[in-house]
Amino acid sequence: MKKPMGIFDRVLNIMMFLAGIMLIFIMLSVCLEVILRTFFNHSLTWVTEVTEIMLLYITFLGSAWVLREGGHVKVDIILSHLKPKNNAILGIFSSILGVFVCCILTIYGFKVTMECINKGLYTTTTLEIPMFLIIGVIPIGGLMLFVQFIRRTLRFVAGVLIESRKINS
Repeated sequence: MKKPMGIFDRVLNIMMFLAGIMLIFIMLSVCLEVILRTFFNHSLTWVTEVTEIMLLYITFLGSAWVLREGGHVKVDIILSHLKPKNNAILGIFSSILGVFVCCILTIYGFKVTMECINKGLYTTTTLEIPMFLIIGVIPIGGLMLFVQFIRRTLRFVAGVLIESRKINS
């Protein structure tokens, strides 16, 4: 089981690396756009569209990595006052909820992506990008987040079991 999870972690790292590259690209292209508009009265028509798409990609490529690293928003003021066992039980509940949400997101994201492929849909913008290339990241990111929520749930369950053994000993 360690080898598949090691591969999964490497895939998450690669996805996060790609998200970081996209973020740097967005920063540079927006700066270039501002300079061109300000000093040369020229605009790059593609910058806004590509930035919007990359923001979607960054979100779905990076969310599972952020969850793995514990970087999502938490209400620490409440969690810091709970006993470790209650904290773990809350973690189990929130992780199971995350599993269900990601399951729905992945299934419907996949259905919509396949529908875009079958209908041959394109954006009605300057670049006319196939819609499946834009929406396709949603089921991929949703699936990765689904797996990470399952891992998180199992980690919290192990924490509850360990705490229960300490209390019973």
